[in-house]
Amino acid sequence: MVLVGRQPQVVRDEEHEMLIERVCAIDVGKKSGMVCVRVPDESRPGGRVNRVWEVPAITRAILELGDHLRCEQVQRVTVESTSDYWRIWYYLLEARGLDVQLVNSRDIKNVPGRPKTDKLDAVWQAKVTEKGLLRPSFVPPKEIRQLRDYTRLRVDLTRERTRHWARLEKLLEDALIKLSAVVSTLDLVSVRAMLEALIAGERNPRVLAELARGPMRAKRAALSEALTGQFDDHHAELARMLLDQIDGLTTQIEMLDFRIDQLIAAIPAARAPALDNATGQDRTGNDQTGHEETGQGNTGQALSAVERLDEVTGIGRHAAQVIIAEVGLDMSRFPSPGHLAGWVKLCPRTIQSGAKHHTGKPGKGNPYLKGVLGDAAASVARTNTFLGERYRRIVKRRGKTKALVAVARSILVIVWHLLADPTARYHDLGADHHANRTSQNRQVRNHIRQLEALGYTVTLTEAG
Repeated sequence: MVLVGRQPQVVRDEEHEMLIERVCAIDVGKKSGMVCVRVPDESRPGGRVNRVWEVPAITRAILELGDHLRCEQVQRVTVESTSDYWRIWYYLLEARGLDVQLVNSRDIKNVPGRPKTDKLDAVWQAKVTEKGLLRPSFVPPKEIRQLRDYTRLRVDLTRERTRHWARLEKLLEDALIKLSAVVSTLDLVSVRAMLEALIAGERNPRVLAELARGPMRAKRAALSEALTGQFDDHHAELARMLLDQIDGLTTQIEMLDFRIDQLIAAIPAARAPALDNATGQDRTGNDQTGHEETGQGNTGQALSAVERLDEVTGIGRHAAQVIIAEVGLDMSRFPSPGHLAGWVKLCPRTIQSGAKHHTGKPGKGNPYLKGVLGDAAASVARTNTFLGERYRRIVKRRGKTKALVAVARSILVIVWHLLADPTARYHDLGADHHANRTSQNRQVRNHIRQLEALGYTVTLTEAG
């Protein structure tokens, strides 16, 4: 046989794309789930049979279902990711020792032209499960899920505290107090002392301005003008409520910080690798003390996962904790940095039809992780580092938004390598990395080409 045109491309199936003999699919709802078990038909060789029934979404019923599926020798269970209702099914069936996969609901939508019922949806999910056509969603292990609950709540409480500060500023504007026009933020010791004095009944702007401390005392004249307003008793009552809310949130956030540190310290994979005191090597034989290996100088000690991520420009300790909570510590779930970037939706989709080839929108992705990476990219864009120079190179031709996304993706690639190798350390390549990589002859050719385009004739003479 002769093949006309291009040679065919060989594409191997993914590991999850295989025929599975005994499967189960669950169409998840709030109160119950429609379960479909698809197994070989004993009365008809080569045939398949579906058994569909409804199971209440309660612990006892789901545990009984798990025992039944084990008796049926079910090899894989598919659970649809519907809101948070999937959690009870996934956690309990996983605890029963079943191979459970969570799939995105848009990946298993019923084909058009068929009736839409829970029963038919469960049968369809079982059919695509046995063909291995579903890509499972990433569900971290239990200790990472617990850590994620704490870090996400900390993010939510921090945002809520920021909203309370905004409400307080709006209240001061209503009272004709213009403190925010003089100070950078209301979360300062001097500002807090002034607000407490206002709530206590002090209305003299000069007395209030004298409460300024440190460098802010140089602004006493401006503060006196800004504190001249109509702050009355109802403003004081509302300000007291807002400050109490802010203090309560601050206390809760500090408690979360303490618990997050404890949880990460209890995860073995997050700890610093043990070193041999005699050789200065970890258990894998990698040197952890030399400058060339670590890129950080002679440290003499290994670092934990949080500390190694904290070394990356733009990533602080809190951001490192959020990253670990969202992606976990086992990078085998993401075969390459590109897979991780695709999961976070930091790369555009490829859309190709015939001769047309363009990129689509990347998608929403993980909002908590994308938020942390976006903040890190915005922070590193102002630095004189490799990532900062990367931002400045891209922003000239692609704009700020795409440049920030590109830098965020670069940070994510660095994170993948640091988590994939517990002995790896971050080393900044420097802002002049691209300039040093470009050969001198290439730079000369580029400059000559630019001058010739302007109408000049260039003659090169070496400096004496």
